[in-house]
Amino acid sequence: MSPKVNLRLDEAYQIRDKGIADFQNKNYNNAFYNFNKSKILSETVKDSSNIVYNLIQMASIQQINGDYYGSKETLTEALPFVKKKDVFTVSINNFFGIADKELSLYNDAIYYYNEAIKDAENNVSKFSPLNNIAVIYIEQKKYKEAIQILESILKEKQISKQSKARVLDNLGFAYFRIGNNEKGLALMNEGLKIRTESQDLYATIASNLHLAQFFSKTDIKKSNEYAEKAYEIATKLHSIDERLKALSFLISNDSDSQNAYAQKFIFLNDSIIKIRNNFKNKFAKIKYDSKKEKAENEKLRLEKAENLVALKEAENEKIIFIAAFTILLFLLAYLKKHYDNRNRMEKIKTAYDTETRIAKDIHDGLANDVFHAITYTQTQPLTNENNKDNLLEKLDDIYSRVRGISRENNNIDTGANYPNNLKEMLSTYNSSQTNVIINGIDKVNWDAVEDLKKIAIQRVLHELMVNMKKHSEAAVVSITFNSNSNSLFIDYSDIGKGCEKSKIIKNGLQNMENRILAINGTITFDTEPNKGFKVKITMPK
Repeated sequence: MSPKVNLRLDEAYQIRDKGIADFQNKNYNNAFYNFNKSKILSETVKDSSNIVYNLIQMASIQQINGDYYGSKETLTEALPFVKKKDVFTVSINNFFGIADKELSLYNDAIYYYNEAIKDAENNVSKFSPLNNIAVIYIEQKKYKEAIQILESILKEKQISKQSKARVLDNLGFAYFRIGNNEKGLALMNEGLKIRTESQDLYATIASNLHLAQFFSKTDIKKSNEYAEKAYEIATKLHSIDERLKALSFLISNDSDSQNAYAQKFIFLNDSIIKIRNNFKNKFAKIKYDSKKEKAENEKLRLEKAENLVALKEAENEKIIFIAAFTILLFLLAYLKKHYDNRNRMEKIKTAYDTETRIAKDIHDGLANDVFHAITYTQTQPLTNENNKDNLLEKLDDIYSRVRGISRENNNIDTGANYPNNLKEMLSTYNSSQTNVIINGIDKVNWDAVEDLKKIAIQRVLHELMVNMKKHSEAAVVSITFNSNSNSLFIDYSDIGKGCEKSKIIKNGLQNMENRILAINGTITFDTEPNKGFKVKITMPK
């Protein structure tokens, strides 16, 4: 058992002991409050035994103060906590019987007394419910049944003095009611003697009242003496019910103080109704307040639990967020590294491809042309003006092509000089065999076009011009630029050999497509044999 549970158990028992002390001192309100508080604490640690004990004490206090219906509700509350037939079930059923007896529900009372007898572990535990059944039989004028029960109790050796005195008094009263006055008086006197000797003052009230009734028909003076004695003791013990019973005898006996007794009776009767109603309200309020407090505590406990759950969830979410963020950072770092590696590899590949292409261009074109120029100078006399002009033309062509290769691989200026540089690059492909016509380049707002797109345009157009030079043998090349607020359009066409679409050489063209697609543009090729070559480029600015 945890230390926290032990602390609550100790607290519950300490408060219960306070209730017992208040009960013995007849501080019924405090006693009821403490028993109820002890019961609630016991519920938190599921101490069924202490819960039942406290509820029985609360029901007893309610019965002492005339709240019989309230006591039955309290006893009913105890039933779910009773786990087996024991002394508690005997006590509960006995108190149920007492409540129903006082409410004149005699058959119900007898049922509960019999249930108490069934649950009794020994004969001693049976004495109280058996005696109570006999008392009901006397009320129902079933005197023989009452006498039979009471005499059977007297035969028991384990009977205590207190129980014996009660049985003797009730047995004597039963004999008196069937007309056996001599035996009845002897038994009642014996019971009173035992009660007086044991100083059981409260019990002597019942003996004196029985004797007052016994003498009410034969000796008014003695009847009044016993009634006055009962009234005196009841007054001393603050037992209002017994005071009222004693006063009723004094009034009915036509004593000299009949009027005074009647006034006392009326005053006491009115007072007891008021007092008991107050007690009922107080007991009900104590239970209501405790239930309300319990409900509020339960609500606070649930709210606290919900807050703890929310905090835990928030903490978990925070952990998940941090973990996810950490994973994301690692992922981004990995992707960046992968991207950097890929870019590095692409740069290496691009550099290699560029070097390969330059080498190929130099080898396939310039090297042969330079070789032919050198051979020309060795075989042809340069003193001849025509030979000299041919050589200069060849050298000029070689120079232009060197500049073209240089421009192709240099960094591209995307600033204010971009359109002029682009136009100059395209114009280098003008020759005696090819006329390059450029339209609309100055009408485009190149400042609105992104730098990456400018680079892509120049690279693609350069590749188109190289492709034209190698394959088309075009006499005329037309490049037209158009734009609107969002897009840029470039139309290329040449009047060259053309070819079957299925036979388009894909290497250079594939590079063009990749460049245009990378900037979210589109490029289409259109060609047929002897009908030239057309390209349409569209891209966002």
